[in-house]
Amino acid sequence: MEKYDILAPLLLTLGAGLATGIGSAIAFLAKRTNKRLLSFSLGLSGGVMIYVSFVELFQQANLALTAEWGPRLGGSVTALSFFAGILLIGVIDRLVPSFENPHEAHLVEEMDRRPRNPRLMRMGVLTALAIGIHNFPEGIATFTSAVDNMTLGVAIAVAIAIHNIPEGIAVSIPIYYATGNRAKAFRLSLLSGLAEPVGALLAYLVLMPFMSATLMGCILAGVAGIMVFISIDELLPAAREYGEAHTSIYGVVAGMALMAVSLLLLG
Repeated sequence: MEKYDILAPLLLTLGAGLATGIGSAIAFLAKRTNKRLLSFSLGLSGGVMIYVSFVELFQQANLALTAEWGPRLGGSVTALSFFAGILLIGVIDRLVPSFENPHEAHLVEEMDRRPRNPRLMRMGVLTALAIGIHNFPEGIATFTSAVDNMTLGVAIAVAIAIHNIPEGIAVSIPIYYATGNRAKAFRLSLLSGLAEPVGALLAYLVLMPFMSATLMGCILAGVAGIMVFISIDELLPAAREYGEAHTSIYGVVAGMALMAVSLLLLG
């Protein structure tokens, strides 16, 4: 791969990862949580990911693998790769202790309610670490999708960026309460998102030298599995936790429709 072939995918991945900083800024600057907007946005992100995973990534992977290995074996490899992606992100999710799992709704109003508590620093740092671990395969997903198809890469990057905003809030709140230092909370929030471009660089350094039609097909199917798991396990439950169940469903449908129209217009 030439350098110019990976610059845009790397920048997309970096932008998606650094969206945790947007969440941190919202926590410090906003006076109230717009729960309806957050619920809709998380649902929208989930809708985009689910639609792209099944309609585009899985189908592209299946076409590539059946062309290489035939309908039966190629279809089997596609399905195995899809569930391997689910297994990968599922194992990562299980390795993070549940009481420190970052995928819990947080409100900006908490910034004014909680007293200073230095013991929360450990929770904040572990939350940042947990988010970084979760973001690592998301970086691989964004990067490899963008290398194969820039339109899909942009859609996935935007969906993951939306998903990272509440995670930035989740990092900032405990660190701010532990230190009283907004700058430190903001920096750690940004650092937790940098796992995504690190994942992209690893994908480039490890996978790209061996890239083939078969490997790309397996990666795309695995990415589809990763994104389906993220949507079901993180985005949709988080959207409902903000107390706007119907709004989150409207967001899912809107995300699917937006993705369908975008792919028809840009395809």
